[in-house]
Amino acid sequence: MADTGTGADTTAFPATPTPRKASWRHIGPGMVVAATGVGAGDLVATLIAGANFGYTLLWAAVLGCLVKISLAEAAGRWHLATGRTLFDGWASLGRWTAWFFGVYAVVWGFVYGAAAMSSSALPLQALFPDVMDLEWWAVACGLVGLVFVWFNRYAVFEKVMTALVGVMFVVTVYLGIRVTPNLGEALAGLLPVLPDEKDSVLNTLGLIGGVGGTITLAAYGYWVNAKGWTDTGWMKVMRLDNRVAYATTGVFVIAMLFVGAELLHSANVAISSGDKGLIQLGDILAAEYGTATAKFFLVGFFATSFTSLIGVWHGVSLMFADFTARQRGGAVSARGEEVAEGRHERSWAFRGYLLWLTFPPIVLLFQGEPFRLIILYGVLGAAFLPFLALTLLRLLNSSRVPAPWRSGVVSNSMLVIAGLLFLVLCVKQIWDQPWSDVF
Repeated sequence: MADTGTGADTTAFPATPTPRKASWRHIGPGMVVAATGVGAGDLVATLIAGANFGYTLLWAAVLGCLVKISLAEAAGRWHLATGRTLFDGWASLGRWTAWFFGVYAVVWGFVYGAAAMSSSALPLQALFPDVMDLEWWAVACGLVGLVFVWFNRYAVFEKVMTALVGVMFVVTVYLGIRVTPNLGEALAGLLPVLPDEKDSVLNTLGLIGGVGGTITLAAYGYWVNAKGWTDTGWMKVMRLDNRVAYATTGVFVIAMLFVGAELLHSANVAISSGDKGLIQLGDILAAEYGTATAKFFLVGFFATSFTSLIGVWHGVSLMFADFTARQRGGAVSARGEEVAEGRHERSWAFRGYLLWLTFPPIVLLFQGEPFRLIILYGVLGAAFLPFLALTLLRLLNSSRVPAPWRSGVVSNSMLVIAGLLFLVLCVKQIWDQPWSDVF
């Protein structure tokens, strides 16, 4: 397919630089996307899968990580191969992409801001129950995230995110070992078998698509540029970075599925969906292993939630700044060098979106979430990942990308699988909405 499209510079590509050696010392953006993509909701979903089906769906969790590797790699490859940002690629597909992203960024950011602040507040209130109410803990988390991202550039942001990933890693691996997993059953769980339950196919697809899959997959390319990687000389480094990211995600997922299978499934204990399920897990851990283990888990819970908060505060604000520059006709602003130089982080659009993520959602913390807005949030959120997968499939098989860096059979197959998977989940999400109550 050789579709030149409109609005993209297909006549000149960056000169091919000398490839840099893929070294562990360069790892960084991958840790950021792994930490941001795996939130408290993902850990609960994996726990519930383990609680309901034991080790049966371990293969689905691993497959989910492979799907996300393909999407993040494709986003990073676009940025490095073309020297342009992902939004420049989307703009070349037509004005409809701008309308979709603009509406998505406004609605999704408003509701997600409240959800992220609440998720970060839950473990803090559990650790310090007599200090203040949950809503004020949530406000404090949002303000700390705002100040941190506002006054720090990518280099500091990455270091803090990497440190928090270390906390998440230690806590989840400790819990995975502490529950003494049955390794024989775990190995059997790598075989692609569906549970003998109602709606097992949709539950399996939900687990594959749900772990570590958010708008931050698209933000990965922006973090790659912010790291200073702007040309194809960094391609091997980016691919190693991306694999390490989702190997780390895989460890989180497998460890939490072990906890669900051993601690909940074997005792036939159910927990709530959503972030409050992790508070319930803390109580179960306290009863089973003592208060110290429960508090250690809550520290990991906070690290998981807060990395998602500041990751979105930074990454989606970068994307919004690029979106705004493109709408104002700044073609130069669509280049990766603009992100690498930190211009977007200093822009009014970046800081304006930071404020949007922080202050308007505070209203939702105290007044509750408006029903119709939540419906729209759910639909737009479900539509974003099929949009990402299918647009990357189009872009990376066109003349917008130099021939050596276009997608091959493996990449195309994974993008097709990702697109179809997320499309099915999107349709299910839309179907499940209580539309009769909306009108």
